Amino acid sequence: MLQQTTLNLIAIGVFLMVLSVLLGPLIQLPAAVPAGATLSFMVLFAADTLAWQGRGGNLLVDVVARLSPQHRDRVLHHEAGHFLVAYAYGLPITGYALSAWEAWRQGKPGFGGVEWTPTDVPTPSSSPLVQKQWLDRFCIVAMAGIAAERLQYGSVEGGNDDRQQVRQALTERGQPLQQVAAKQQWAELQAKTLIQNHSAAYEALVAGMRSRSSVTDCLQLLKVAGLTPRPEKTS
Repeated sequence: MLQQTTLNLIAIGVFLMVLSVLLGPLIQLPAAVPAGATLSFMVLFAADTLAWQGRGGNLLVDVVARLSPQHRDRVLHHEAGHFLVAYAYGLPITGYALSAWEAWRQGKPGFGGVEWTPTDVPTPSSSPLVQKQWLDRFCIVAMAGIAAERLQYGSVEGGNDDRQQVRQALTERGQPLQQVAAKQQWAELQAKTLIQNHSAAYEALVAGMRSRSSVTDCLQLLKVAGLTPRPEKTS
C-alpha cells in the first residue's frame, strides 16, 4: 500500500499538471510543456517507487515539512514518547532519527523514528497470558508517540504508522477488528500515564534528543532522572 506521503505527492503533482493545462492558454504556455512535465513526473515517481521504495518522496515531503519549527517540535516530542516508554518496559533501543534526512544518512528508509526491538516475542505455543502481556506492552510502546504528542499539544498530527502497527499486531494474533480502536485508546492512556508519572525524565530526554545526543547518553539521562526499566505486567 502506498504511504500517505506518496499519495500526497501524487495529488500535488496532478493538481499542478491540471493547473498548467488550464492556465497554459492564458499565459501562452506551449502544450508540450505540461505534457513533458507530466511524463517527467511519472518517470521520476516510478523510479522513486521501484528503486528507492519511495524514499525520494519521503525526503521531499520531509524537507518541506521541516521548514516549520512547530512540525520539528511535534516530531521531537512524539519520538521522545516512544523512546521513554520503550525504555521503561525494558526494550532495547538501538537508534533514533527525527527526520527522513537523518534516517537516509543512517541508511534507513522512511521518516525516521525510534528503533526499539520487541523482546520475548511469544510463539503460538505460549500461554494466553504471556501472549496478552506481550501484546499489551507492544501496543503501549507503539501508541506512546501519539500519547506524548497529545499531552504536549492537545492534538495529534502524526501516528498513522503507529496505529497501523497496532492494528497489524492485533489482527495477526486473531483479535477482532472491532476491538482495534478500543485497544489503541487503552494503550494510549497507559502510555500517557507513564509519561506523566515521569515528566522530569521525559523533559530531560526531549532536551537530549533535541541536541541529538547518542542513544547511550539519552539512556543515561533517563537513569539520572530516576526512571528505571521495570518490565510491567499488564492486565
